[in-house]
Amino acid sequence: MTRTASPPLTPADRDTTSAPPTADGPVTPDRAAAWAELVRLPALFTVPGDTLAGVAAAGGRPGPRTLLPIGSSLCLYAAGMVLNDWADRAEDAVERPHRPLPSGRVRPAAALAAACGLTAAGLLLAARTGRPALAVAAPLAATVWAYDLALKHTPAGPPAMAAARGLDLLMGAAAAGSARVAAPSAVLLGCHTLAVTAVSRRETTGGSVAAPLAALAATGVLTRLVTHRRVRLPAGRRAAAAPGLPGPTPGGGARTTPAGAATAALAAAYAVTAARPYVHAALNPSPPLTQRAVGGGIRATVPLQAALAARSGATATSLLIAALAPAGRLVARRRAMRKVSIT
Repeated sequence: MTRTASPPLTPADRDTTSAPPTADGPVTPDRAAAWAELVRLPALFTVPGDTLAGVAAAGGRPGPRTLLPIGSSLCLYAAGMVLNDWADRAEDAVERPHRPLPSGRVRPAAALAAACGLTAAGLLLAARTGRPALAVAAPLAATVWAYDLALKHTPAGPPAMAAARGLDLLMGAAAAGSARVAAPSAVLLGCHTLAVTAVSRRETTGGSVAAPLAALAATGVLTRLVTHRRVRLPAGRRAAAAPGLPGPTPGGGARTTPAGAATAALAAAYAVTAARPYVHAALNPSPPLTQRAVGGGIRATVPLQAALAARSGATATSLLIAALAPAGRLVARRRAMRKVSIT
């Protein structure tokens, strides 16, 4: 829901996108690309990790039923992206005329209908998952709509975005059994989102040194909390992990579990992915570098989700989440996706 300005269109681009599509016309490559841009298709790869990290925190394992809360999360995230552009269509007509709505590639009425339909689909999938998941999905959907329509440009905007991401993780935990045990992971993920959103508020104007510096500091604190704060594993995993839990060995060293090693490696990947663009934006707070910092923060969400799963003892789940990062980059590099921003 945070956004980065895309490069201006060339004359050839304008020739292919200036005419608005008809409501009942066929789905052409240009129309498909416009909708991919509207929902931020590459950014959707950062969403399933919320559910998977929540499942891991609750002591569950991914299975066929996990697809329901993942589908709910994807629908609600895409709804928020579409609604974001619908709410900002007048502003974008002046500042970003190349975007799908002001350029006429997607009609505002179609975008609003899509946002409503995606929200309904997300809530339906959550309901199919079970009442606990729906009890989290409902306030999540309300938070998404409140952010886009009322809170985005207020001081409550970044906390609202952070709450939405935390609730998304809790929905996965609720689907697996208990949202309460996943609260620490949700808070850590929410703090990361808060930092990224704070930086994004100046992505088109630049000039802010404080926001990327604060985000850089938050990244360091979160990395330490993820790797050094002890987590009470779910009962089923405590017994399995007991022989290799970290602690003193007879020789005076420390045992390292596979989950602990994975947590450290993934936390390091998170820190590197987020920190470098934050440093560049702090040294030169221009709009392009600020936008790169926002993109880096969004991409860093995946290794953070994976690290949270690993510290819950779910090594296999953490590797599954980590695999979403290269998959998202592969999609983003496809020729048809090169104009689609992650933010």
